[in-house]
Amino acid sequence: MTAIVRSALWIAFFAAILVAWVVMYLQSTGMGLDLLGRPGPAAEAMRNMNPGMDMAMPMAEFTPLWSMWAIMMAAMMLPTLVPTLRAYEDLMASTGASLQGLLGVLGGYSAVWAVAAGLIAALQLGLLHAGAIDMLGIARSPYLAGLLLLAAGLFQFSRGKEICHGVCHSPALYFIARWRPGPVGGMTMGAGLGLYCAGCCWGFMALGFAGGVMNLAWMGLATLFMVIEKLPQVGRLVTRPLGVALVLSGLFVIGWASVTGG
Repeated sequence: MTAIVRSALWIAFFAAILVAWVVMYLQSTGMGLDLLGRPGPAAEAMRNMNPGMDMAMPMAEFTPLWSMWAIMMAAMMLPTLVPTLRAYEDLMASTGASLQGLLGVLGGYSAVWAVAAGLIAALQLGLLHAGAIDMLGIARSPYLAGLLLLAAGLFQFSRGKEICHGVCHSPALYFIARWRPGPVGGMTMGAGLGLYCAGCCWGFMALGFAGGVMNLAWMGLATLFMVIEKLPQVGRLVTRPLGVALVLSGLFVIGWASVTGG
């Protein structure tokens, strides 16, 4: 693979991430939301005039909701894949791996997150119709928001997090241990990495229901933490401190709700 082709592929990859973020921004502003995913004055006035409009909006339907989550996954998870793709690229010279294999890794990884987007969309619809969240995906009860923060925080200390993060943090070792040549092999390895990544990052996705799934500020912060977690030199240094911060935040939210009566 020539340097020009490699550079072009990397440019296309980062362009896809940029497009995903632009689409999310346009979707959010098109719904009249601010960067925190909250209705602006115009959107809030319209909701007050017609309280029943929520359930008629596209976000109460599976297909548009899945599309939104799929774009969100691209915006948030593709940046975390950079160390993995670089690791595969570094192995190409010594293993004879091909460009098709690299694209296979990207395809398998993306396929897992596309399925995950569908599962999250179905979960959101269930929570919406159960009255646990509102149309914007925000928990109606501060106790639910607090429990989500606690669950995500405690998971940072779990054996499951350690195993999944170990794979995501050291993709080169994963490739060496499970090497499969060609595009099919690349897809297989990419799908496996996607499953480990989903296991590592599910807490960050769940926190969307604490602050609103269209909260672009949360998306940006979560993406930053997930990228840092996968950096070879510093990734392991942030996992538990972040868990402490999430647990304390959850306890604060629950305690404040108890004091103020929710």
